[in-house]
Order: sequence, then C-alpha cells, then structure tokens
Amino acid sequence: MEKPLVWAHRGASGYYPENTILAYKKATELGADGVELDVQLTKDGKLVVIHDETVDRTTNGHGWVKDLTFDEIRALDASKTHPEAGPCQIPTMQEVFEALKDTGLTINIELKTGVYFYPDIEKMTVELTHACGYEDRVIYSSFNHYSVLKIQKLDPKAKTAFLYGDGPINMPAYGHKYGVTALHPALYNIQYPDYMEECRKYGLDVNVWTVNEEEHIRLAKQAGCHAIIGNFPDRIRRIVDEA
Repeated sequence: MEKPLVWAHRGASGYYPENTILAYKKATELGADGVELDVQLTKDGKLVVIHDETVDRTTNGHGWVKDLTFDEIRALDASKTHPEAGPCQIPTMQEVFEALKDTGLTINIELKTGVYFYPDIEKMTVELTHACGYEDRVIYSSFNHYSVLKIQKLDPKAKTAFLYGDGPINMPAYGHKYGVTALHPALYNIQYPDYMEECRKYGLDVNVWTVNEEEHIRLAKQAGCHAIIGNFPDRIRRIVDEA
C-alpha cells in the first residue's frame, strides 16, 4: 500500500494564519506534498484566497468578500487566527501560484460557491491555472458539485473532486457517474461499509479532510487514503512515514 500524501489544510493553518502565503510556505518546510486553499471573488472581480464568505473570523475587518473591493480586502490584516505571526494579507490566487512555483506542491483549489454563486469564477480559475502553468499540479474541488461539472467542461483534462460532509449513500458510484478524479469526504465516511473498496473499484482517489488527531491520521493511513488533508502537516508526515 502506498503512503498517503500530506496536504496542508489552508496551509499549515494549525500554526500560522490560514490561507496566507506564510502558511503555504511553512507547509512546504513542514513536509507537505500539497496545500489546500479556498478561492472567492472580490466585488471588482479579483480571485482571492480566503475560506469564509465573510472576512470577520480571520481578519480585523467586517463584511462579505463579494461586497468588498480588492483594495478593501488588501487593507485587512488576516492574522486574526494566529496574531503572533504578525500582520498578513489575504493573497490573490496568482500570488499563491507564484509563491509555490518552485516547490512542486500539488494545489487543491476549493471553489467557494456553496453560499454565493460567483459568476464565472470557474472560468477565471481555470484560465489563471493554465496561464501560470499549473494545470498538472491543480485539483479542483467544491461542495457545489455544479461548479465541479463546470470545471470539467472548461478543461476536460482537469483533475476534479466532489467535496461533501457526513452521510451520503453510494458516493463512489456517484463520483464515477460524473467523472471526477477523486472524492473528498469528511473523515468518518471512510468507515462506511465497502466505501474504500468501491472507490478503488471505480479508480477514485480518496482525499480526506480535516484530519488533525493522531488516531484519525492513523485511521486514514490504514484505510489507504490517497491524501490526508490537515492543519498540522508535520504531524501527518510523521505518522505517514512510520514503518
């Protein structure tokens, strides 16, 4: 059985401000094979990397990402989750590509279209990925599965994944039906009857999130997940590399 890959959730977000250049660079230093991030659009149509639909939790600002201009977003301090790291900015998607250019890391781009359906965000993201030469290093995912299907139409060769939480029945067959590369389930789904076996039957990778506790990392490793997505890439790396 191959060792799972280590993907840093919003960068090394257990230690540094999530979805910032600092968190992505630290993920590389801590042994990650890839990073997971979230992309949204500002009021004036800039692709920015932030998880929540509002800026309140992670910055010193207030309001919806979709209602703020890029300059307003850029003026915020995004270190609220880890103020000890010092002031950080919300990065653009292009800046993340540039920061990780020489690392070889995989980038899991989550399209945040579950609450607000950003017009053309799929097209803009695919075009930027190609313009930066990242088409072989990116996998696109979303809880909005319509967004994933849009990505497939825009780039039939793209790696894609359905994100979802606990509970769905027969997800491997669903993923196979719609031609995704992988499923990105919440952790406990991998324990469902025959789940991993069905994924293997259909040739689907399983990239599980958000896995932070040692017992859960071991569970994902033992199950044969393709990638383990978590906030502490060094912790995952240590367990993944154990004999």
